[in-house]
Amino acid sequence: LSSVTFSDPTTMTEMHSGGEKVTFEKPVVVQGNVEAWLQVLVDGMKESLRAIIQRAYSEVNEQRLEDFIFGHPAQVSLLGIQFQWTADMQTGLMSAKNDKSIMSKTLKKVDNCLKEMVLLTTKEMPKLSRKNLETCITVYVHQRDTSDDLIKKKIKEPSDFEWLKNARFMWREDQNSVFTSICDVDFEYSFEYLGVKERLVITPLTDICYVTLSQALGMFLGGAPAGPAGTGKTETTKDLGATLGKFVVVFNSSDQMDYMGLGKIYKGLAQSGLWGCFDEFNRINLDVLSVCAQQVYCVLSAIRDRKKEFVFTDGNTVSLDPRVGYFITMNPGYAGRQELPENLKALFRGVTMMVPNR
Repeated sequence: LSSVTFSDPTTMTEMHSGGEKVTFEKPVVVQGNVEAWLQVLVDGMKESLRAIIQRAYSEVNEQRLEDFIFGHPAQVSLLGIQFQWTADMQTGLMSAKNDKSIMSKTLKKVDNCLKEMVLLTTKEMPKLSRKNLETCITVYVHQRDTSDDLIKKKIKEPSDFEWLKNARFMWREDQNSVFTSICDVDFEYSFEYLGVKERLVITPLTDICYVTLSQALGMFLGGAPAGPAGTGKTETTKDLGATLGKFVVVFNSSDQMDYMGLGKIYKGLAQSGLWGCFDEFNRINLDVLSVCAQQVYCVLSAIRDRKKEFVFTDGNTVSLDPRVGYFITMNPGYAGRQELPENLKALFRGVTMMVPNR
């Protein structure tokens, strides 16, 4: 969220990000201390997005594809076509044992949907709408390939790992929320307004990284992609965050960092439920890293125990949002890089990213 529109000096009516604007469901009133009304603004943003997504969930099957994509905020359009794809594939797989042709019919529907989106690119449209459409196509190409792959491998069970390893999106009426499932881990969508965001082209390496990172979070651990520069360690973490409607904060680590500064960052992330990605984490000095291990362990233990608030290592009581995630990226083999201490390694699940798929 980059800026807001005021209808009068104390009432916000619209939020903006990357050139796009979305109207709040209920106007946000600015009253009292700044930290109080900023929280009201965050809650207003999330509730507005939740209401828009709920409407989109029912509209995606009723509206024409063109109207649906251009009639909603970019992140909601993308989520809508992901809802539809998940529902179609799930239904196809459940009926596949009795109906031999259902999977090829489902693939045909997915293929037609992609062709329709590609055809829309030939029309004249504003720059933002084109960016939105291109993002939808980027993600949908991977979903079409996944559908194709399932048919080639003759998958006929919705419980098969080949299907479960993909990100699956659904709206749950009972919880009034979006859930994204990867393997056996369910993530509640964070309803962070992300604007018109470009997304990563998903390759087999990205898929493996998604599975590893989601499993790490399911075990109440952090994720640690490692590998040479340019293999997409940070971008994959940011993209997984965008998939789950999260704001990912990237920190460039350096040997100037001390444990007090890092402690403040860990506390801030724990309170807000955001993801923190610490780039080049092994540049931090060894004595600082061993204290970091205690700090991260303190937060992860609190999530595991499902606490609402916990006492941090410095003695302060901190409120906890359990959707917080800690990620570190490492560049092994460079000069001036530390080997991580064992107590820190134990808190992160590693995934090696050597050669990106072209």
